Amino acid sequence: MSARILLVDDNRMNLALLEARMAREYYELITAMDGPKALALAASESPDLILLDVMMPGMDGFEVCRRLKADARTAHIPVVMVMALTEREHRVEGLRSGADDFLTKPVNEVALIARSRSLIRLKQMTDEWRLRTTTSAQLGVDTAMEATEEAPGKVLLVDAFDAQRVPRDLGAEGHQVDVRRTLDEGLSAAMGGDYDVVCVGLRVGDEDGLKLCSQLRSQRQTRMVPILLIVEEEDLGSLAKGLDLGVTDYIVRPIDPNEIAARVRTQLRRKRYQDRLRDDFNRSLSMAFTESLTGLYNRRYFQAHLNTLLEGAKRDERPVALLMIDIDHFKRVNDGRGHAAGDTVLAEVASRLSSNLRNFDLVARYGGEEFVAVLPNAGEAGAGVAAERLRKAVAGRPIPAGTGEPLSVSVSISIAVGGKTGEPPAALLERADGALYQAKARGRNCVAVVAELAPAGAAEAPAPLVAAN
Repeated sequence: MSARILLVDDNRMNLALLEARMAREYYELITAMDGPKALALAASESPDLILLDVMMPGMDGFEVCRRLKADARTAHIPVVMVMALTEREHRVEGLRSGADDFLTKPVNEVALIARSRSLIRLKQMTDEWRLRTTTSAQLGVDTAMEATEEAPGKVLLVDAFDAQRVPRDLGAEGHQVDVRRTLDEGLSAAMGGDYDVVCVGLRVGDEDGLKLCSQLRSQRQTRMVPILLIVEEEDLGSLAKGLDLGVTDYIVRPIDPNEIAARVRTQLRRKRYQDRLRDDFNRSLSMAFTESLTGLYNRRYFQAHLNTLLEGAKRDERPVALLMIDIDHFKRVNDGRGHAAGDTVLAEVASRLSSNLRNFDLVARYGGEEFVAVLPNAGEAGAGVAAERLRKAVAGRPIPAGTGEPLSVSVSISIAVGGKTGEPPAALLERADGALYQAKARGRNCVAVVAELAPAGAAEAPAPLVAAN
């Protein structure tokens, strides 16, 4: 795993030892011997991980960490504090200052490497979402993020030994804690419980807690949920394996109430930050490729989708049907009942079109009162059946629009089938557009089908056929 790590220690010997250990993993290393230099390098170099000594003159590690987490440029970089202190209050102070974990000197190499891999993996995953959000912003989509919430969360504890202590300690912080005493019960609860954090004992009765950790990481519903592993002092070997499996954090028994509260708080903050990034990206996609009135995809997305679909259809020699759908006499609605009524009609027609096609068909608003639908693997016959179903869905029931009488609305639909012949999207659209004019010229509220292009050298295709209502 390639990554850049910032090592911060005022002792040259300690720095040399850390460099030697991390260099064997082929990490790119940056070093600093005091707090101000560390802050400057973190901002300019954007490392994937910071290993930070606590006891430094001038600005200690706690203050450096607080400043890192307060700076938007560095707040997302994971920090591991390296301390000679073993008192629990110092561990808790480090976690409260924003550190993601701590290691005690002399540093155990297995724990160092495993912990580094785990945190780097999390950071690089978050970076991907941050990059997508930045790209959306560059395209003009608002992706401003609000501050991460500090509200209590929903915690699942899968453990028998601490089944009373942990709920009591976390409950005092306002968290909801559900307890399960076997792995099967824990997996079942996690799959349906929408938990913010899952705490798992390394040994749950006679069962191996790492089995549950692996199952949680393999399931779509629980893949992103933070896992806090509860271990004994002598469990470093198993801990390293757990971190490789995707365990997010760990705590050593006997569990200190302040420490578990701080660790759960850290995981909640990280999960909510990642959730916000993911939601922001999805929202930006929705804003960029759908339009607010109808909720349908916009013309930009439709054109990209059609291009991709036709390329695949040509390769696989499958048909793709394109439907162009135009609301008949829509100008009369706007002129007679106002634009608010017109918007209601547009939204309702869009809803009826969407609900009467297959879930993998795509419907988009092409512009004004015109819609398009793309039906993969549909020839003339299948597309004709679908188009007639859409026509009846719109015309079959008046649309309530404002205070007046419900409006009787109809649509004209054209069908052009492409795909197998390699016809470019623009040509397919042009054929469908021509057939739509035929449908309008012949009375509207009908379906016009333009014959599929014949292979090269075949006879000229016949004129469009019109199926009246």
